[in-house]
Amino acid sequence: MTTSSPSSAAGEPGPAPVDVVLPCLDEVEALPWVLERVPPGWRALVVDNGSTDGSADLARRLGATVVREERRGFGAACAAGLTAATADVVCFCDCDASLDPRDLIPFVDRVRAGQADLVLGRRRPQGRGAWPAHARAGNLALARLLRRRTGLRLHDLGPLRAARREPLLALGLTDRRSGYPLQMVVRAADAGWRIDEYDVPYRPRSGASKVTGTWRGTWQAVRDMSRVLAEREVSSV
Repeated sequence: MTTSSPSSAAGEPGPAPVDVVLPCLDEVEALPWVLERVPPGWRALVVDNGSTDGSADLARRLGATVVREERRGFGAACAAGLTAATADVVCFCDCDASLDPRDLIPFVDRVRAGQADLVLGRRRPQGRGAWPAHARAGNLALARLLRRRTGLRLHDLGPLRAARREPLLALGLTDRRSGYPLQMVVRAADAGWRIDEYDVPYRPRSGASKVTGTWRGTWQAVRDMSRVLAEREVSSV
C-alpha cells in the first residue's frame, strides 16, 4: 500500500478532524460529485483499488489524498484507508455517488458527543434503480441473521458509517472482501459498543456496481458475510 497527497509543504495544517475513507475502483464519473460534498475541513482518503480509468489522478487533482491498495476487495480498500487515517474520527462512504458524504455530519456529531460508538446509515432509496431487489433482499436476510447473532435490531448494513479510529483499529478486522462492513458491526457488538442508525437518502449509483449490481455479486457478498456471522464471539475490545 502506498499513499500520496496533494501537498506536504511546511506550515500545512495539522491532521483533519475527520477522515472519510472512499474505496474506489473505476469511479471517475462519480468522483467530482462525491468529493465536492465532503464537508469543509474533513479529509477525503480515496483508496484506489486498481482503477484503470484515471480515478486516482482525478482524485489528486480534486484535492483528495490517494491511497493505493493493490489487493482487490472492498474490505482490503477499507482496511487500507483506515490504516492511512490519522483523524480521531473516521467515516466510510461509497465512492459511486449513491451516498452523500454530507449526510455523515450528524454521525460524527453523535460519535464526538459520546452518544454512540458506531453510527450506520440506513439507506432509503431515492428513485428507480437505487437499490436492486436482489441486493435489498440479501441485505434484509443478513440483518435478520445479525439480529439472531448479536441481538442488534438494525435494518441495514450499508457502507455509510462513522466511529473513532483507535477503537476501530483495536477491533482487529480481518475480512478483506465483502464481509468487512458486517464484521465491523459484529465485532463492535461483541465488544459492547453502542450502535445507532440514521436514515440517509440512497440514490442510483454512477456506473456499474462491483459488488451487488448482479445476482452473482449479491450472492458472493452474502456468502462472504455469512462467513463473518459464523465467527465465534471475540473477547471485548
